[in-house]
Amino acid sequence: MPEPAEADHLPVLRLKRDEDRRLIAGHLWVFSNEVDTRETPLTRFEPGALARVLAHNDRDLGVAYVNPHSLISARLLETRRLPDTAWLTARLRGALHLRERLFGAPYYRLAHGESDALPGLIVDRYGEYAVAQIGTCGMERLKSSIAAALAELGFETILFKNDAAARELEGLPSYVEAARGAMPAHLEVVEGALRFEIPFAAGQKTGWFFDQSANRAALGRFLKPGDRVLDAFSYVGAWGVRAASAGARVTCLDSSQSALEAALANARRNALTLDTHRGDAFEELERLAAQGARFETIVLDPPAFAKRRKELPKALAAYKRLNQLALQLLMPEGTLVSCSCSYHVSAEDLEQAIARAARSAGRRVQILMLGGQAVDHPVHPAIPETRYLKAYFCRVSDGLK
Repeated sequence: MPEPAEADHLPVLRLKRDEDRRLIAGHLWVFSNEVDTRETPLTRFEPGALARVLAHNDRDLGVAYVNPHSLISARLLETRRLPDTAWLTARLRGALHLRERLFGAPYYRLAHGESDALPGLIVDRYGEYAVAQIGTCGMERLKSSIAAALAELGFETILFKNDAAARELEGLPSYVEAARGAMPAHLEVVEGALRFEIPFAAGQKTGWFFDQSANRAALGRFLKPGDRVLDAFSYVGAWGVRAASAGARVTCLDSSQSALEAALANARRNALTLDTHRGDAFEELERLAAQGARFETIVLDPPAFAKRRKELPKALAAYKRLNQLALQLLMPEGTLVSCSCSYHVSAEDLEQAIARAARSAGRRVQILMLGGQAVDHPVHPAIPETRYLKAYFCRVSDGLK
């Protein structure tokens, strides 16, 4: 395979004075207000175009792709070469080698954006299927090379599930397609001793939330056979089936009937049973409390409540209310698993929301464990945005007398 070509001929994107400090420290994002637009106007660049990023003193910071219409106007690729098929193959092969060392079965996140030096690209592996999600104009331009690189790694079926809402911010269309092989109706996931089938085209993200796998594996140590477990925001039953496999009596709660049907099918696939209930989680938790329902364990794994920083106050109020509702339903000595996948909600923010919820509910909470994203979702030490998942495992008891 030929070496990637040098990028000396690319146009220059120059930064203002001292705006290179964060990039020199390892961050990969250039914000629009950091660009010297007098010398290098962003309007000169087409969305997704490549550029060489220079500091004000001509220090070469490497190749980036540019989107003049985005707040994040450029993303560095940690290279001074052109990102062609050979470059992508090398990056993806390095990411694949890490996952093959960490996992015994081929079900994991293969590439995790900036953390694998592939900003704007997610690839999840479902056995012999590679499912890619492109989130930026720069990676969209490399789409054919991404498919070629994944084929070079041996994937017979390569799918693009480019339907995330974040693509709208980049001015990109939404679509789902097969770049190689046939489009499947479902994908299979193996997690520990459990097997799941998930809808592909209609599924959330790429179909599965691999980031919670380590937290789901930890759930069993907090359960006893016969415990009543409520899996709120259950989707296709990943937490619920895991709890049922430990002997718990599980109710999956979700607003999607098709997701609940998939959860039931996944329970049957593993010779397990669970109940399902359709409805808005906030409304149903209130209704269950009014009916006097009680559970030994409740899992709260909601979607992101704060996708933008300006949404943080509203999100914190929602996390507080959600946890308060759950605390009212827990038996003494019960377990609350409270999660947030919102980057803008810090671990401290969620912890404080749980504490406020406990005071309002008159319950005593002890934090036993804080889980994060699984090892196939590595954190870039210079990019705090790559650390986003929090999962608090809490003991809940009655207030002290």
